[in-house]
Amino acid sequence: MTICAPADCSTMTDVRAGVDQVDRELVALLARRFGYMDAAARIKPERSAVRDEARKAQVLANVRAAARGAGVPEAVAADLWERLVEASIAYELEAFDRR
Repeated sequence: MTICAPADCSTMTDVRAGVDQVDRELVALLARRFGYMDAAARIKPERSAVRDEARKAQVLANVRAAARGAGVPEAVAADLWERLVEASIAYELEAFDRR
C-alpha cells in the first residue's frame, strides 16, 4: 500500500495507513532509544548515576525547542517526553540490575 503525505490524504483509509506507518516507525525508534539505555546501564559505574535530573531537564528543554520548531504543541511533546524519560530511567535501572 502506498502511504500518502498528510496533505495528500483524501480518505480515512489514507489517513489510517499513514498513522499506522508512523506508529511502526515510532516503535522502531523506541527500540533504538532503549538500546541506548542498555548501553548507559553498561557504561555507568554506579546505579545512583542512572537518574540524572540535569540531563533530564536538558532532554525536556531540547524536546520543547524541537517541538516549537516543528510546529508541534510544545506541552504535548513535553508531557510525552516526561513519560518517556521516566520509563527510560526505570528500564535503565532494571538493565543495570541485570548486569
